[in-house]
Amino acid sequence: METGAFEQFFGELEDPRQSAKVAHLFTDILFLVVCASIAGAKGWEDIEDFGDLHCNWFTGKGLFKNGLPVHDTIARVVSRIDSEQFQRCFIGWMQSVAELSEGQLIAIDGKRLCGSYNRDERQSAIHMVNAFASENNMVLGQIKTQSKSNEITAIPALLSLLDIRGCLISIDAMGCQTDIAGQIIDSGGDYLLALKGNQKELHDAVRYALTGVVNEEVICLEKSHGRKEARAYHVMEAATLADTFPEWKGLKSIGVALGYRQTKSGKESLEYRYYISSATLTKARFAKEVRSHWAVENSLHWVLDVSMKEDQCRIYRGNAAEVLSGARKIALNMLRAETSRKVSIPRKQKRAHGSTDYLEQVLAAGLTTLDDI
Repeated sequence: METGAFEQFFGELEDPRQSAKVAHLFTDILFLVVCASIAGAKGWEDIEDFGDLHCNWFTGKGLFKNGLPVHDTIARVVSRIDSEQFQRCFIGWMQSVAELSEGQLIAIDGKRLCGSYNRDERQSAIHMVNAFASENNMVLGQIKTQSKSNEITAIPALLSLLDIRGCLISIDAMGCQTDIAGQIIDSGGDYLLALKGNQKELHDAVRYALTGVVNEEVICLEKSHGRKEARAYHVMEAATLADTFPEWKGLKSIGVALGYRQTKSGKESLEYRYYISSATLTKARFAKEVRSHWAVENSLHWVLDVSMKEDQCRIYRGNAAEVLSGARKIALNMLRAETSRKVSIPRKQKRAHGSTDYLEQVLAAGLTTLDDI
């Protein structure tokens, strides 16, 4: 990967430093942060060490003509980056390399950065709302909130940055709001929203309409770790509900997902989850998209926590936690795009840390179309 391509995507980011005091180019530092994130760096000293270990590789690309920055310099620069500009650059990069097919699901969900708790000022850990293309298995964008309750205001802001034309947007019950549904329709997409008690009248009406329609339409029966699980799905036209609740723009379908579980001890549980959608959904597609939404938990949040050790990153200074969160997701997208080795994310990270040749492969893969991932 040529560094000029990287500068193309992040060229609009403003350098937060005074030009007279600059010893290292801004884009050089940002490139180092992304490369170190690919290699599994979790903190400022890790980033500095990675740069030192591969100093010849960086200087061979014409970077860091005044030597490598120390970790304090890296921390100072990254923490002062304009986070809104960074998010626009991140999203612009992803939109340039990812081709989203008609009707593809984009799952919107939040994740808390546990390590970002500010101990000095006793400020809560930040909460990131992520947009995840389930079929492509890649992060399209992110935006920060201060708490889970603020997702209601963060989701519209994130949607406004994304190109969602022709896509199906799935959001959990927190985002089941008339304004959000209307924004998705106005932006050329469709919504699939989980429905709970926060929309009590609509929830009760949907539940009544679907009462008794779920029978033996079992989609999946599983047995693992001593548990038995079964899932069933049903979807139907919204019919009169669309007229009864006109504030839900474009409402066409309602559905229910039934989940049954029996534990090893014999304890049983039965859960009904209700949904509304502006798309005309078949039962097969409804079942597929409901299951696909949870890929944001299993393929993104779980991987960030377990494989990339995100919660071990104890950084909260300025905008650093948000920027490093974005760098990790860029790294994850690139690592997944590199398919020459069918190994885990941690193994790819170790290989990138030890081999600049493999790091080059990962970086190059990040600039190719990701629609076949």
